Amino acid sequence: MEDSIVIIPTYNEKENIEKIIRAVFGLEKVFHILVIDDGSPDGTAAIVHSLIDREFEGRLFIIERSGKLGLGTAYITGFKWALEHGYEYVFEMDADFSHDPNDLPRLYSACADEGYDLAIGSRYVSGVNVVNWPIGRVLMSYFASKYVRLMTGFNVHDTTAGFKCYKRRVLETIELDKVRFKGYGFQIEMKYTAYKIGFKIKEVPVIFVNRREGVSKMSGGIFGEAFFGVMRLRWDGWTRKYPPLPNS
Repeated sequence: MEDSIVIIPTYNEKENIEKIIRAVFGLEKVFHILVIDDGSPDGTAAIVHSLIDREFEGRLFIIERSGKLGLGTAYITGFKWALEHGYEYVFEMDADFSHDPNDLPRLYSACADEGYDLAIGSRYVSGVNVVNWPIGRVLMSYFASKYVRLMTGFNVHDTTAGFKCYKRRVLETIELDKVRFKGYGFQIEMKYTAYKIGFKIKEVPVIFVNRREGVSKMSGGIFGEAFFGVMRLRWDGWTRKYPPLPNS
């Protein structure tokens, strides 16, 4: 069985979904894909079902949920599915090409070849590698990561990044049902929890390109959750008993 699966959450991504699926499947390294669709009214799920039926049965999978239930819960649903189906490397990636599928093998190599437990596709580990974002969004994202580092002592440059590779043992160890945040705070919480448990983390420099088609799902409320949630994570860091690091 193939060892790697890419989880792609979707809501109204009909312009992008077939292109991103074909781009991932066009890579030399074989990846499977799990789409988590939150009831897209634009027919995103129907496109995925058509691709499964016509070409990609056994490589492409979909879970459909009723309504927008949050990015964090989408990924946790996907993580549990991936663990149940025996995958060793589990990836997070957006559908809109802001994450370049060609970087997937680099994230995989950091975990499979270099021995890291979590590889982060980082926009900020080597400067600011963001293309076509409004300057306000760049500054908000960049300083959000600076703020997280300041508040938590967590030495990752891109704490809100959503392009990642997890080794199976990370997701098995993190208590997924106890993950608190639903929006972009989820990305911070997962990284911080992995760090507190003691997993080895590597930031792999990537270039983030703002979506070319479709509509951004970003909102001020999402960043608000991340901002105030960091204080809660800092408190957890002092008071919470984290699971022990599993034996290699």
